[in-house]
Amino acid sequence: MQLQGCYTALVTPFKNGAVDFDALAHLVDLQIAGNVSGIVPVGTSGECPTLSVEEHLKVIEFVAERVNHRCQIIAGTGANSTAEAIRLSKAVVAMGVDATLQVTPYYNKPSGEGLYRHFTTVAEESGLPVVLYNVPGRTGKEIPLDIIERLSHNPLMVAVKEAGGSVERVNAIRNLCGITVLSGDDSLALPMMSVGATGVISVASNVIPAEIQEMCRLALGNDFAAARKIHEFWYPLNKSLFIETNPVPVKAALADLGLIEEEYRLPLCEMAPKNREVLREAMRKTGLLK
Repeated sequence: MQLQGCYTALVTPFKNGAVDFDALAHLVDLQIAGNVSGIVPVGTSGECPTLSVEEHLKVIEFVAERVNHRCQIIAGTGANSTAEAIRLSKAVVAMGVDATLQVTPYYNKPSGEGLYRHFTTVAEESGLPVVLYNVPGRTGKEIPLDIIERLSHNPLMVAVKEAGGSVERVNAIRNLCGITVLSGDDSLALPMMSVGATGVISVASNVIPAEIQEMCRLALGNDFAAARKIHEFWYPLNKSLFIETNPVPVKAALADLGLIEEEYRLPLCEMAPKNREVLREAMRKTGLLK
């Protein structure tokens, strides 16, 4: 399975406390129009911790039906319970997704061997390709390099989403094995691609899908000078989208663009006014707002 380019970590829009499927359909259509390589529903950006299991699966099913094989879908079905991750992953098999995104189990902080068994069991029980999700800032646990190397021998382990803030880890992973690496940080997407990552699972592409996809296309074609121009132009937006916990700023940006209602589920809430103004200034600077 080839994974390269821009994969959008899609937000889950809400309206009056429920998932806003009309807005979700429009967001998916905008991603397709932006020619993204794929969509990642119900990951961190999709507020997966506050969705019920029924909502979680319905969003993935809805996105898959709306996409209708026009791009790849990596479904967020990870959990800190192996049994729950298996249940979610098995449930999306019939939906026609291309792979699942499996986050490092959070809070319980398993050993390296526990991680190996967790990811292996989820993959083999579901039969779906797995994108490993290394995000120690959220989970409190990094996937050790030797575990990634061991997992890479399983053909169902197709990629690693690297969101640990280290370009050097891309070098380290590629030095150990041939598994595909996708950046999990918008600001590091181009630097990571310069040392071998093949794309990005992006938050910013909720707002600018075509631009992030084009940056990836140029980088994959080794035109890093042109890719860097895109990277530098959108840097103020990338920075401001993480001024508070994701996905709060990106949902605020989408709301300012009239694409969704600005609604979150506790414990997430609206941005602090001063940070909201920083975000709006970045949007004005890049021409998204007047």
